[in-house]
Order: sequence, then C-alpha cells, then structure tokens
Amino acid sequence: MHPVLATIFKRVGLGLLTLFVVSVIIFSAVNMLPGDFGEAVLGQAATEETVAAFRRELGLDQPPITRYFQWVAGVLQGDLGTSFSGRAASGVDRSRPVVDLVMPRLENTLFLATLTAVIAVPLALFLGITAALWRNSFYDKTASAATLTTISFPEFFVAYILILVFGTLYPVFPSLATVQPGMGFWDRVYTSMLPAMTLTLVIVAHMMRMTRAAIINLLASPYIEMARLKGESPRRVILRHALPNAWAPIATVIAFNLAYLVVGVVVVEVVFVYPGVGQLMVDAVSSRDIPVVQACALFFAGTYIILNLIADVIGIVTNPRLLHPR
Repeated sequence: MHPVLATIFKRVGLGLLTLFVVSVIIFSAVNMLPGDFGEAVLGQAATEETVAAFRRELGLDQPPITRYFQWVAGVLQGDLGTSFSGRAASGVDRSRPVVDLVMPRLENTLFLATLTAVIAVPLALFLGITAALWRNSFYDKTASAATLTTISFPEFFVAYILILVFGTLYPVFPSLATVQPGMGFWDRVYTSMLPAMTLTLVIVAHMMRMTRAAIINLLASPYIEMARLKGESPRRVILRHALPNAWAPIATVIAFNLAYLVVGVVVVEVVFVYPGVGQLMVDAVSSRDIPVVQACALFFAGTYIILNLIADVIGIVTNPRLLHPR
C-alpha cells in the first residue's frame, strides 16, 4: 500500500477511536451533572415513589453502561433520542425528537460559522502575506500588535465591546442576533454581523500570525535565496515561489481555526442570544435535558475531530517525502 494511503487510514482509525473515547467522556460528564431531571420537574414536594416512577418512564433507572450503548446504537442509526423537555408529571408527553430540536439550530450555527469564515479567511491571508512581504516594517509591527491584542482578550469581552460601540454608542447593528425562520438572506447577514465580527477578530489573529510565520520560514529556503540572486522582486518571490509551497501549512492552520470556530460559537451565541447549537446546549444544561446536551456535545466534538482529521490529511498528502518515497 502507498505510504500516503496507509498514513491516511491510520489517521482515520485514530479519529474514530478518539470519537469513541470522546463519546464515553460526554456521556459520563453529562450524567455527572448536579441535579436530577425528575426532581426538577416534579418539585421538592414529590414523593420518592413518584420520582422513581418518573425516572423509570424516562429510562433513567437503567445502569449507565446500558444507557450508553443504547445511546450509541441510536446515534449510529441517526436517532439522537427524545428530548426530556415537554414531559410533565401528569403523564402528558409533549416532548420532541432531539433531531427536530438540533437541526434548525445547527443550520443557524453553520450559517454563522460560514459567514465568519468568508470574512476571516481572506482577511487573515491578506494580512499574513502582506506582513511577511513587509517584514519588520511599521505595518508588520502594527498588525502583529493588533493581533496579539485581540488574542489576549476573551471572546465575551470582545463581544461586549462590539455591542457597546456598534450597538449602543453608534447603533449600526442590532445588539441581539434574533434570527427568525423564514428571514431573508441579507436580513440574516445583517442580524448576525456582530457575532460574526466577534468570531472574526478572534480567529483572524491566529491565522494571520501562522500564515506570516509559514511564509517567513520558507523565505529562508535555498531556492528562495536563488530567486533573490536572480534579481526577482520581493513581491514576486513571495507570490511565485514562497506562497505555493506555503499552502500546506496555511491550509492546516485554516482547518484548525475552522474547528475552533465551530466549537467556539457557544460563548458568542449566549452573549448575543443567537439561536444556534451553543445556545441550545446551554439551555439544555439549565433544564437538565440529557439527550439534547449529549447531542450538542457530540456535534461539537465530532466537528472538531473531523476538521482536525482533514488538517492532518492535508499535511500528509502535501508531504513530498510521502508522495515520492525512495
């Protein structure tokens, strides 16, 4: 078997093993959350017999290992379970499948992540390339200082600053990203602009600095020195010689940051009350809705593992030592 295919299969197997371990951690962590859904619904005045009967109806009386394998078997079949919300002590079941709750929120989260990526990736590449082109200049130092500043601030602090500036002092964008079903595309973009700007400021700093570092590292290569000795201009050296060979590390950095983008939307969605998976997960934790919490956590973990796996594969298929083994 070709070394590239063998390495890719190993990475995929490792990714599946990681997802299995993460699923165990998710199930264990969710079941260790303080409080009990049955007691939260029935209230403190409920008798132990009533609570036990209610837990039996929800299947919470079964051993954890049995519930874990039932959950995994359902996930493999596309069944994420049924939400606990809507169940009442009277026996009336108004609960909904978890898929019906997650999918609309998932569309909103992916829309926000895509909008952020469309803004952040070209901006980060432009800043990283130009900073490498004018290395140690005033522009380079200013861009590096600005990116270090944005990295040092937590996401919620950046979000509140943007709300203060663009939502209160200069009301350009709405402070709350209340996305409604059936909303037009541009209305959705306008409403989601502040959370997209928050995420953009966070991930642009990482991508810009890594892009700059990758290009500067390549500028010390012998073939770059030969191009300079031939009289090539600095711009041509970067665009024609350094940049094509820097796409592999740059693509890896982009994949890692997109993984962080999808997972990091939780805090931003809560700040802006954006109806995404992150907000749904926080609400489910508050109401102790175990199936919804497990589904949201599994989505974030699976997305992060898949995007990191894509980054690994990109690094493998662009490695000349693997593509041309001796």
